[in-house]
Amino acid sequence: NMTRKLTAAKGTLVNVMTEQIALALSNIRLQEKLRYQADRDPLTGLFNRRSMDKVIAREIRHAAGRASPLCLAILDLDHFKRFNDTFGHQAGDALLHQIGTLLKGRVRDRDIVCRYGGEEFTILFPDTPFLDALHRLKDLQKEIRELHVPHNGQILESVSVSVGVAILPEHGHTPESLIAAADAALYRAKTEGRNRIVVATGLKAPAGG
Repeated sequence: NMTRKLTAAKGTLVNVMTEQIALALSNIRLQEKLRYQADRDPLTGLFNRRSMDKVIAREIRHAAGRASPLCLAILDLDHFKRFNDTFGHQAGDALLHQIGTLLKGRVRDRDIVCRYGGEEFTILFPDTPFLDALHRLKDLQKEIRELHVPHNGQILESVSVSVGVAILPEHGHTPESLIAAADAALYRAKTEGRNRIVVATGLKAPAGG
């Protein structure tokens, strides 16, 4: 009788412990999911601005410690408002989603891609010499321009992209200064005719990539 009671008690204890472990694992998974959602843009699955600001600060520290090259690029779709006005916001979202997928598929594991806001994306190239980053940006610019996105039975017209590039340490030692330098270069790319890559030093890549 006592043996049966002890066996039953042990069984109850095992069940309680199993339930507690399952609950703890469920909470961990939920926390991981919430953390992932907090760091990601829901439309593209890329990092969002909040997480990118943290990543830039981290990568600047690493690059400075290793004396390794670091390039930051800001990409902005040209005439995106006109695209939305012509095809509608759902089509605009479809285009942004496809561009996010393209960018994710074309970067290395070490590179960090972010939807920085609206039709603006950033790419951080750690341990990448400037000329290598520029070459890769030209390829991305060409692929975006040649992207054909299906939507509601039609193929959406393609868009070009303007790019501003900044380099550590030439154009800044902090996230704020590096972003400001790349943003100023992007502004010049827009004012000089769009569909081009401009580097913060004033060196300009050929129009059209």
